[in-house]
Amino acid sequence: MNRATKIIVSTFGALIGISGINHGFFETLQGNIPTTGLIIQAIGDAQQMWLFGTEEAFTIVPNFLITGILAMIVGLAVIIWSVRFIHGKDGPLVFVILCILSFLVGGGVAQILLFTLAWAFATRIHAPLTWWRKILPETIRHELAKLWSIALVIASVSFLIGLEIAIFGYVPGVSKDNPELILKICWSFVFGGGLAMFLVTFVAGFAYDIQAKE
Repeated sequence: MNRATKIIVSTFGALIGISGINHGFFETLQGNIPTTGLIIQAIGDAQQMWLFGTEEAFTIVPNFLITGILAMIVGLAVIIWSVRFIHGKDGPLVFVILCILSFLVGGGVAQILLFTLAWAFATRIHAPLTWWRKILPETIRHELAKLWSIALVIASVSFLIGLEIAIFGYVPGVSKDNPELILKICWSFVFGGGLAMFLVTFVAGFAYDIQAKE
């Protein structure tokens, strides 16, 4: 088993599950009322804390309370599966099924990109990484292998900061009267510091796993 790859996938999957639970929590706060369609705002007007703090989601369940409960249950299942079972024989398959289900019950629109990447890398947990061995020269692998754990921490913290900003709109030194700037900072943390750094982390993790077998 590729140990670093497994740890990175588990962490990434757990963060996706946390995001789904977050959406579900705010959906339940809107109460036992019908949704307005397939595309909903997970954070309702009564709970919204800044202009763009609505957290868009998709749901096939026409009720905020029920879809929220389901989103939290499935989000928890994603976390448990990511941490305990993702490395099993059918681990990646069950993971992507759970994530698709999370998307369908209000777990968040952005999850599509996130869980697709997580699933793709999960399929490499037991792979020989032959292709990566060819494209990563030994000297580069040696240096990258040292960075995977640091990169994982940076990626995880950045993702969580982005999630906080998405909900609360709080950025030190930036007024909520400037929501466009807050939104840019939010996406910078989620997709720049979070997602982009996770891609770097996976490559570094592959380098570590290749080095560990030599």
